[in-house]
Amino acid sequence: MKYNTSNTKLILLHPYIQKQGSSTKLWLLAFISFFTIAFLLTLVYTRESITGKTDAAAAITTVAGGGNGVTASLPTTVVNTLLHYASKSNDSYHMPYSEMKPISDVLRKCSSPCNFLVFGLTPETLLWKSLNHNGRTVFIEENRYYAAYYEELHPEVDIFDVQYTTKMSETKELIASAREQIHNECRPVQNLLFSECKLGINDLPNHVYEMDWDVILIDGPRGDGTESPGRMQPIFTAGVLARSKKGSNLKTHIFVHDYYRDVEQISGDEFLCKENMVERNGMLAHFMVDRMEENSFQYCRNKNNSSSSTTKAPVS
Repeated sequence: MKYNTSNTKLILLHPYIQKQGSSTKLWLLAFISFFTIAFLLTLVYTRESITGKTDAAAAITTVAGGGNGVTASLPTTVVNTLLHYASKSNDSYHMPYSEMKPISDVLRKCSSPCNFLVFGLTPETLLWKSLNHNGRTVFIEENRYYAAYYEELHPEVDIFDVQYTTKMSETKELIASAREQIHNECRPVQNLLFSECKLGINDLPNHVYEMDWDVILIDGPRGDGTESPGRMQPIFTAGVLARSKKGSNLKTHIFVHDYYRDVEQISGDEFLCKENMVERNGMLAHFMVDRMEENSFQYCRNKNNSSSSTTKAPVS
């Protein structure tokens, strides 16, 4: 048999083809290596940069806090400037300097972070927020629409709205009811979240009742007419919050504004007590209320306001 060799084709693999494949792989490997190294260098640089900034911020904080790592309060010049311009406000309802100063002094001496509870949105709202630098400031407002509007303008301000259930014309009956229930729903030491006392505010967020408040200011709600809610509820609530504290700070500073009015004075005498009044400056009354034991059933040491008492508070 003969083989036809005329159609036989010889296929040769040129060495260039093999070299080309190897070269492509090398270039791909080099490309990946380059980006890996670049990524690692970027990561290291960013980490060092962040660490450096953190260390610098910590150093500034330490210096500002007197070397103990505690963030300092506002400088005296800043506080005085804020008080000066706030007292010069064109708003006819703003506090004068003589009434803002005692509150400012207490906030400056308050241990950091300071917990400050304010009833009422007033011309001083932003001032209180600023003066309680690095602290927790919460505002309670009766008008939910104004609260929402104000929070939209100033989202950094913490505001909760509340529906007051009292009327100034009912002050005498409400205080008499609180006296009758002093061993039960209206006792001085309790968690108001679970209370049915008519003078207690029990529809705020849970953390408001759980927090130990260092300073409480009562400058709301309205108290300019017999149908207005008056300030019996916030005064009673402030007294209970102060006496029910769990923390190490035994005393609570409570300020009541517009203390020239009958309802504020009667409620203050009943639930904050005359023996706790530190000073009265213009329309501002300053109380310091001590924490009480859980089985305490008397608001004031120098007044017998137990459930057996039948005397009713006069209201003019």
